[in-house]
Amino acid sequence: MPLPRTSEAVLRNGRAFTQPAAGRMLECVMLNEEAASNAAPLVFLHEGLGSVSMWRDFPAGVAAAADRRTLVYSRYGYGQSDILEEPFNTGYMHDEGTIALPGLLDSLGMEKPVLVGHSDGASIALLHAGLSGREVSGLVLLAPHVFVEQISVTSIAKIGESFDRTDMAEKLARHHRDPVRTFRGWNDIWLHPAFRDWNIEDCLPAIDCPVLVIQGEDDEYGSDEQVQAIERSVSGPCTTLMLPNCGHSPHRDQRETVLRAVSDFVGRL
Repeated sequence: MPLPRTSEAVLRNGRAFTQPAAGRMLECVMLNEEAASNAAPLVFLHEGLGSVSMWRDFPAGVAAAADRRTLVYSRYGYGQSDILEEPFNTGYMHDEGTIALPGLLDSLGMEKPVLVGHSDGASIALLHAGLSGREVSGLVLLAPHVFVEQISVTSIAKIGESFDRTDMAEKLARHHRDPVRTFRGWNDIWLHPAFRDWNIEDCLPAIDCPVLVIQGEDDEYGSDEQVQAIERSVSGPCTTLMLPNCGHSPHRDQRETVLRAVSDFVGRL
């Protein structure tokens, strides 16, 4: 069954609200608010076509297992947040990590978070930890990107072709206010020639918090070179987990394994 616009599974034991940040209204869900306030909160950062509802019940599972206050939100242009008004530029993930995310955290009084990011969200987590000058308690990176690979471009071009000739827009409409703008914003910038030079490896040495990287061996959007680049460049302790029989969404393809790994990592913090 398709999920509703604001997933009941994600909202289990949670509170849905909209929050102004960086001049935009953002769709948010707060889970496990009764958890101890002195423990670092969890903040979930979705993928390039993701949203609050597309996480399904994974954040709720982590929040319960780790017993942490947990924020899940849809970035500008996604989910039920403000509709994208202009094309993304090549620095859109930098802007999210250093401007929009700090503004949201400040507006909610959330300090020293553990950032849990998937794909684009994982890259944004790295940019926030490496460039924002703000303290982060830990990073959980699911299928992160730190540079552009041909495998990424090829897969994104293929999904762009599918969007034009299938019912993908209709399916995305279950999760996004304007599925066409959401899709084009992400797809067009990743396929723009100028984006081939996108690379965030220079921010990695500044990251000294614990890092957990999880990637599927069958990831169709990135190779293990992404994982290796992070592992050799961050300054803090880095744990990596490569999962067999797993694609670009480890938390969906191998939910229980990833839930256990993330909960254990957060528990050690």
